[in-house]
Amino acid sequence: MLEWLVALCIVILVVVLWPGSKYFGTESPPDALLQGLGISQHAAKDKTIGCVSDREGSDGSQTACADEKTRTVALICKPSALANYLLKHCRTFSNYSPCGSWTWRASAFLQSVYEACWPYDSPVQFVRDNLQLSDDGLVALDWAVPSYQKRRRTSSHSTSPVLLIIPNSFGKITRNVLKLCETALSHGYLPAVFNRRSHNSTPLTTLKLQQFGDPADLREAVRYIRYRQPAGRLYAVSESSGSGLLLSYLGECGSSSYVTAAVCLSPLFRCQSWFENGLCWPLQWALVLYQKICLSRYRTALGETIQTDTLFSSCSLRGLEEALFCQTVHMGSAPASATGTSSSSNTSGAWEAYWERNEPLRDVDEVAIPVLSVCAQDDPIRGDTQSTVPLELFETNPHFFLLLTDRGGHCGFSTQSEGSAAGALGAVGPVVAPNSWMESHGTNWSHRALLEFFRATTDFFAAEERAKQLAARRRGLGGGAGGRVFRDRSVSTCKRAPACSHNIHAIYSWQRSYTR
Repeated sequence: MLEWLVALCIVILVVVLWPGSKYFGTESPPDALLQGLGISQHAAKDKTIGCVSDREGSDGSQTACADEKTRTVALICKPSALANYLLKHCRTFSNYSPCGSWTWRASAFLQSVYEACWPYDSPVQFVRDNLQLSDDGLVALDWAVPSYQKRRRTSSHSTSPVLLIIPNSFGKITRNVLKLCETALSHGYLPAVFNRRSHNSTPLTTLKLQQFGDPADLREAVRYIRYRQPAGRLYAVSESSGSGLLLSYLGECGSSSYVTAAVCLSPLFRCQSWFENGLCWPLQWALVLYQKICLSRYRTALGETIQTDTLFSSCSLRGLEEALFCQTVHMGSAPASATGTSSSSNTSGAWEAYWERNEPLRDVDEVAIPVLSVCAQDDPIRGDTQSTVPLELFETNPHFFLLLTDRGGHCGFSTQSEGSAAGALGAVGPVVAPNSWMESHGTNWSHRALLEFFRATTDFFAAEERAKQLAARRRGLGGGAGGRVFRDRSVSTCKRAPACSHNIHAIYSWQRSYTR
């Protein structure tokens, strides 16, 4: 507790001393990146505020800009029928009004810290399933349920869609995740939060921790979800650095991912560079401290496979990652004169090899479902947009879509209506509000956008399937050959994954309910 108080004092001090003009400006200056893409900062005079206008870039990529009081939201993607459908049916894309510069929510740094650290009194409770994996390790799925619901388990015959939520790679359950569970429940989804080994009170039963972009554990969790809810579509959302795991999974599994559509909120794309360049020292210090606190309970056990002295003396995120996955305990001892040189070269080679296996975009060409990334230009965690966001990926790959906002911080995206509705939302009580109330009072803009994206992509592919069936009937072939439902189009085995029956290793299933 003392460490957190010290961290909070340091963060407050940094914010006070930080130049106010960095975050609080009277008006946002013209953005060079959006101008370079051919995106206007102002709506056409004959258009109303909030309209969406299609643009064709010089390189053939399609962009759309929505102007809400001179604030820009750009949809960057390759021209396609799905892209046109999203522009027509996703009204939230063009309805983003960030907080004014006179409020603290206008600060990218403050709203990012607020969403990550500030407690949230959620009316949602969780039922945990601990899943035993093929190597006897444990991961956990926390199923969100309303606090007023008496039935703690959902029927396996339910057709409600499942929303798999992957939090950040550090295991911190943030306000953003809790609010997303609440919003998803109000829209008829079954939210399930994926917890890695040792994260969020998940027991560590083996000496193996999950690497940054290793999707093996997530693959088994998805199989369990398909076994438990075979009639419901599966959607996936990742937060912050957790997007590395989701993108790795979608790339490795390709068309066999079982996922209908996916969204990455404030993702980190070039993760090796992110670890190497580091963050500003207050943020990096806080993240390193949080990881050390979580790992300290397993110090004795982990000492059998890693160098714990190096681990707990590290002062950077790269140092922690290297100590966990790129260094091993050597039984013998090398001569003193050769120790420094050999250790340095071995660590450097192991670091490069580690990211060859874990870089999220290593198999990006194999992704076969629509993926939306929601990013802000002023994200203090990800860094500069031009060097950290692979714009060429969205301009050339028809499966990837980028919603790029002028402001929003890291997983923040606070709006003017959200702040005014905070008090009213707390007065509602434990009962989850109806959809109409949630849409107009306090729901995070990025959450509304991702739910609209899921609905629009599902409707688009359903319409495509109906058109194929109709065409087949007209040709006299009947509808049976073309009648496969879009939800079940991915049924083969993932590449690099062993064959697995539905009798997966879910030996432990602790049905315990708790409130965060």
